[in-house]
Amino acid sequence: MAELTLNDYKSKVENAWCPGCGNFGILNTLQKSLLALGLPPERVLLVSGIGQAPKIVHYVHANAFDGLHGREVSSAQAAKIVADDLTVIVHSGDGGAYGEGGNHFLHAMRRNVDLTHVVHDNHIYGLTKGQASPTTEQGQKVAVHPDGVAALPMNPLALAISQSCSFVAQSLSSNAGHLQEILCEAIRHPGFSFVNVLQPCVSWDPVHTYAHYQKHCYLLDASHDPTDQLGALAVALAHDGRIPLGVLYRNERPALRPIMESGIGDLRTCTDRPARLAAVFNRFR
Repeated sequence: MAELTLNDYKSKVENAWCPGCGNFGILNTLQKSLLALGLPPERVLLVSGIGQAPKIVHYVHANAFDGLHGREVSSAQAAKIVADDLTVIVHSGDGGAYGEGGNHFLHAMRRNVDLTHVVHDNHIYGLTKGQASPTTEQGQKVAVHPDGVAALPMNPLALAISQSCSFVAQSLSSNAGHLQEILCEAIRHPGFSFVNVLQPCVSWDPVHTYAHYQKHCYLLDASHDPTDQLGALAVALAHDGRIPLGVLYRNERPALRPIMESGIGDLRTCTDRPARLAAVFNRFR
């Protein structure tokens, strides 16, 4: 087999993002991360829904599946259970992940299927031209809400930590080195890995700009213990104007498949279903 290069992960599909979009940083770093991990494109499955962020699966040369808006995590869990040898990575926007897909996000953390969920958090619905998302700041005026957003933003990091998600991290689309480190660690983690990637929307959000993140973000240092759940929660809940980047929380609880293989639950119905379906289809040939 020929040695993999970065070009092996590049798609020929024309890009439709706005110039300067934070998604470009995530795309470039994802491709570099797959190369760094030595993952052949044919062994990678990228799963997405609807929106600007999910378009990333078209711009990477790998297997891809477009699911319903907010339902991509469900599709990814099914794929990983029946094809355990695939590396499954989900890409969602903050709207799809925390709005329409909030229920699936919760139960994916509970099940701990071995996949990586990357959320492109730009605090806005870009595809609907400036609609407030679940992470838009209270009072922020956006195109669809000219008088300001009335509701409080949700805190996805605190939510994930409180639910004992087995890997919780945050990075920044413009910090390529840090983002690659986080993505590689998340993909290697044996369980449900959640990575919230902060990114500017240069067209619809004048608040969360590159300069804003450069001013307010800080890197978690060696004094932070990611195995301390209460300590991680305190970091996620801190209202000091600073934004943490790094692995906030990690626990090594077993992923779903090893638990099912031990006899808890019925893995047989998942693993032999393709053969059973083939037998049915063959009757009609």
